Order: sequence, then C-alpha cells, then structure tokens
Amino acid sequence: MVDITHKITTLRTAVAQAIVKVGSAETIQAVLAKKVPKGDVLEVARTAGLFAVKNTASVIPDCHPMPIEFTGIQFECFEDYISIEVTVKTIYKTGVEVEAMHGASIVALTMYDMLKPIDKKVEISTVKLLHKKGGKSDFGTKENFNLSTAVIVCSDSVSAGTKQDTSGKVITEKLQKLGLTVAQYDIIPDKIDDIQSLIHKHLQQKTDLVIVTGGTGLSHKDVTPEAVIPLLDRRIPGIEEAIRAYGQERTPFAMLSRSVVGFKGDTLIMALPGSVGGASESIDAVFPSVLHLFKLLNGFDHGK
Repeated sequence: MVDITHKITTLRTAVAQAIVKVGSAETIQAVLAKKVPKGDVLEVARTAGLFAVKNTASVIPDCHPMPIEFTGIQFECFEDYISIEVTVKTIYKTGVEVEAMHGASIVALTMYDMLKPIDKKVEISTVKLLHKKGGKSDFGTKENFNLSTAVIVCSDSVSAGTKQDTSGKVITEKLQKLGLTVAQYDIIPDKIDDIQSLIHKHLQQKTDLVIVTGGTGLSHKDVTPEAVIPLLDRRIPGIEEAIRAYGQERTPFAMLSRSVVGFKGDTLIMALPGSVGGASESIDAVFPSVLHLFKLLNGFDHGK
C-alpha cells in the first residue's frame, strides 16, 4: 500500500453515484410497492452498501483500513432507472472515494441480483465519483504567491565543517516540491547574536518566509527560541501546536522540541527542530496549509 504516514488527518468526504436501468416502469412500481419476490430491494441494497463501504479494504488491495464515520445511501426512482447516491465521511489521512464507489457498486449489484428474476433487461449503466472534499487539495493553497523564502541552518558542528547539513536540505527539497524557491540558504552557529543578525537581514530584505532549523531542543546550547521569540510581533500558537502534535504521533520525544512560529511584520518566521526527521515532519505537518496565511495578509502583492 502507499505510505500515508506523513499525511495529516482531516475530514474527508466523497459522494459516488450508480445507475441501475430497468426494462419497464412496472419494475420500478414493484420496487416501490415492495412486491419484488426477493424482498425489499431498497432496504436490502442499502444494507449491502453499508457493509461494502466498511469492508472496502478487504477487497481492494491498495485501500487502507480506516474508520468510517458516516455512510449515507439515497435512492431516487425514475420511470426506467434508479439513481443511487452514496456519501461517505471519515476523519483520517486518506480519502474515501473508493469506499463511496465500492458502496455504490455493491448497492447496484444487489439491486441487479434482486430484480433479474422479474426483469431480464435490468443493467448497471454507470458508477462514478460525483465529488470529494478534504486533504491537501482543499486545505492547501492553489495560489502562486511567488514568495521569497530563506532557510537558515543553526548548528555549531555544521558551521564548523565537522558535520554535513541534512535538515536544511530536506526542508529545501520539500519547499521546492510545493512550488517555492529557496533563494537564500545559510549555515550559522547556534548563537543568539548570529541568529538575530541574519533574521534582521532578511527582515530588511522583506523576505516573506524564513525557516530556521536547529537549536530548538533543551540542551544548554539550544538557543534558537530565545533568539527568535523577542523578534516576533505575533506568535501563532496553533501552528506550533500542530507541529508538536504531528510529531508526537510519531515519536514520544517530539514534546521536548520548542518549535516557534510567528510574524515579524509581514515576514513569517518558523523555528523548527534540527534533526532531519523533526525538520521533515514539521514541514509535512503544516504545509501547504500554512501558506494560507499569506492570503490573509492585508495588501499582499500576488505579483510580487
């Protein structure tokens, strides 16, 4: 199966449709009057659809088992066909499109099985996804803000040349995949004066996004939060909490990190963990949704 461990949990909804055509209006009348020999077609088919949605992962190899929070099955009967609509909701890391389509398919197949003794022309004509909602496609941002972005690596060992940087490179790669260009990439010692001096430089340059990686732990050498917090006009606790909560689901040590996020003027400053795993997970936790902040800034120039 596809690895979804990096994805965030959101409300996901999908609506699928199936059409069952019949040979005559008498078949529809028998369905509505509950006079089909095999029983109440709509209710039996509805029950089959509920089981199908919940058991999708058992029959579709690449589908993930997931908590199904809601399944709604609606019917609309016309003169020569029945329209089936299946709505599925979950709060999870991946969508429920296949679950909705699987449910609609089994509802239609159940109807076919129950109606074929009285109507030799019954057929399943359509199974399709009507719409879906949730995940990065809805909670990300579709705008191209052309943001000026900088990555700062705070590490005494990396700046001294005794260790190679990995965290800054991972962050840069992930930002590039999101369509952002990292125009400036610096490696400095984990010292308050050095950190503040470089951030002030970016503020003067009106850099939109500054990501600092390293120095957010609890050792005596970790001073990045002490350097960043005094510079901020407005902290954004929700983003900080989201980063830690995401990390905590993957390692119990995430609670020891002191990630800091906030605005100085119109510049978003993010201080993230220095470990490659912590840096990578922090980006996964809040991007691309965090870019919505730039849409909220008054007077943001989209053609910048």
